[in-house]
Amino acid sequence: MDDRRDVGRVTGGNRAGGRAVSGLDDRVAAMLRQHEVEQFLYHEAALLDAHEYAAWLDLFSDDTHYFMPIRRTVSHKDADREFTRPGQVAYFDDPKALLRVRVDKLLTGRSWSEDPPSRTRRLITNVRVLADNGAELEIASNFHLYRTRLKSEEDSWIGSRRDVLRRHDDSFLIARREIRLEQTVILSRNLSNFF
Repeated sequence: MDDRRDVGRVTGGNRAGGRAVSGLDDRVAAMLRQHEVEQFLYHEAALLDAHEYAAWLDLFSDDTHYFMPIRRTVSHKDADREFTRPGQVAYFDDPKALLRVRVDKLLTGRSWSEDPPSRTRRLITNVRVLADNGAELEIASNFHLYRTRLKSEEDSWIGSRRDVLRRHDDSFLIARREIRLEQTVILSRNLSNFF
């Protein structure tokens, strides 16, 4: 048994090509990737809270799919039917072209549901990288979107998201987003905000 190899592994070692260096490099790369993903999602949330909708839309790939299924209360035996699927009734089942229509309407100032505009704050938490094939990453996160309008309207949405982020230049593009609300009944007057 080579004690020097064990010491290198315990202390993090610095021999080129050694397992200790490779393991440490992998962990550092994973931490950097996690940080990069989190910063991207936080930047996206900040754009939406600042009403920078055109810049937000630029974060999506041309072939994106933005999907928010309807949630139903079901028994354990019907758990696979809790959420609607793409092609079924959904709150949003949009390609980028429809997202652009929604953004353009908001930018005209003629969207009655957003005039005067909502004040929002998005909290993005529990960000996890589920898979990374080199070109795309599958990301899970939780969110809390708080909205206040006019003098006394308040809405709060809590849920989870599954994103596919595609590497693009030095950042990412959102290639797919699925939003799952915890609510089964939407009590707000509209869904004019993005998740």
